Amino acid sequence: QAQLVESGGGLVQPGGSLRLSCAASGSIFNDYAMGWYRQAPGKQRELVASITRGSSTNYADSVKGRFTISRDNVKNTVNLQMNSLKPEDTAVYYCNSLSMAAIKDGYWGQGTQVTVSS
Repeated sequence: QAQLVESGGGLVQPGGSLRLSCAASGSIFNDYAMGWYRQAPGKQRELVASITRGSSTNYADSVKGRFTISRDNVKNTVNLQMNSLKPEDTAVYYCNSLSMAAIKDGYWGQGTQVTVSS
């Protein structure tokens, strides 16, 4: 059964850091790549970072150099270390496999809210 549980969000001041974690069921985690996505109010969900099963990573230009994605293939978890946070990083953050994310009306977890504000 598909399951995604995101955690670690919160309120942080500009320039601060947060570490997000995602626990995924094997049926999702065993996909060729996992990603962290975010959706800000009034905007479409966007992919901010991805990592393959072999741990190759890719980042959106807006977060490159500030965010780091990692995975634990034993625990079926994916993490996102976010540093130098900016107000424009405010959004609900979700993790998912790239394949599941491409499916219209596919499964998503509840997400975790990140708010960057002074």
